[in-house]
Amino acid sequence: MALSLTLPTSDGALASYALKGSTPVKPPAGVKFNRIAYSAAHVVADPKAAIDPWLQCAVDWDATIGYRRRLWSLGLGVAEAMDTAQRGMGLDWPTSLELIRRSLEAAKDVPGALVASGCGTDHLDIDKVRSVDDVIRGYEEQMAAIEALGGKLIVMASRALARVAKSPADYERVYDRILSQARQPVILHWLGDMFDPALAGYWGTSDIDSAMNTALGIIAAHPDKVDGIKISLLDKEKEIAMRRRLPAGVRMYTGDDFNYAELIAGDGHGSEPTHGKSDALLGIFDAIAPAASAALGELAAGNFDKFHAILGPTVPLSRHIFAAPTRFYKTGVVFMAWLNGHQSHFTMVGGQQSTRSLPHLAELFRLADAANLLEQPELAVRRMKTLLAVHGIEG
Repeated sequence: MALSLTLPTSDGALASYALKGSTPVKPPAGVKFNRIAYSAAHVVADPKAAIDPWLQCAVDWDATIGYRRRLWSLGLGVAEAMDTAQRGMGLDWPTSLELIRRSLEAAKDVPGALVASGCGTDHLDIDKVRSVDDVIRGYEEQMAAIEALGGKLIVMASRALARVAKSPADYERVYDRILSQARQPVILHWLGDMFDPALAGYWGTSDIDSAMNTALGIIAAHPDKVDGIKISLLDKEKEIAMRRRLPAGVRMYTGDDFNYAELIAGDGHGSEPTHGKSDALLGIFDAIAPAASAALGELAAGNFDKFHAILGPTVPLSRHIFAAPTRFYKTGVVFMAWLNGHQSHFTMVGGQQSTRSLPHLAELFRLADAANLLEQPELAVRRMKTLLAVHGIEG
């Protein structure tokens, strides 16, 4: 007999829902990829900490690192201390650095484990930042701390830089300085303002094509210091256009949580191998990790139909999780981890579990079931019923 429960609908009504009962996909042991794939990983809050959640940060370190071990076991890399980990939305710099340290230490026990870590300027008091020199010093401080741990950098977009920069030349100056000092090739990070409104006009202009020209110019000036660029604009045509123009050997890491399946599959066009496909650095891979791993394994084996059959059904879920206001997508990612038994509670750093409505989470549950992503259906139903009961819905 199918598992069932009563769920709210978008119009405020209640309706019975029966799970499809499909078996979640599991990648084979030792699965290999022909794409580099990072999952931007979430942090597990400590709900027992006696803190003020909106003002202070408490992390369950065992559960948080345990989740990273799961991602590595599936062949996925970890993009550490990024926006999926609530960087700038509850996770402060001291805690971020401790997270990076613990992840790098844990990765030493996992052969082939990939870790790249977010380097930004979020420790600065943005109201006291007056110049690009202040921004440079901020980047250099975090850069030195991460590199001292042996970490690979993801140079994150800076709210402080977006505030004080007066032209594309200011961006060029900052990135030229940072890239010239990097010990190893970095991943650049272009996050659209749908993810963070404070990053509007990044690269010195609100025109995407002009912004792209500035970013490409910076990369062209330092091709040996740039592993790749992650762009999260939710615009596949812009990503493809930029991908075609990257210098030889510089990768496009898709951050497009709406169109990742076709962007990763690629079209094979372009004068360089990296022009015809995107690698991945995605927040949604946290929520769909087994399916992502299995699909990437099929892609590496040349089974394009199986790749799309596995990954395609996850796209509606991802579009729902990343629906506007997109910056609240972290709630859906953590909700999936809770439903699937990877953490014991639905509590987030900064109290961010409150950013999505019950109907939103109910639809997320339906879409996760449709995409065969409920790893333990009985547990998922039990936990969903618990959440419903807290909101006054029984049955």
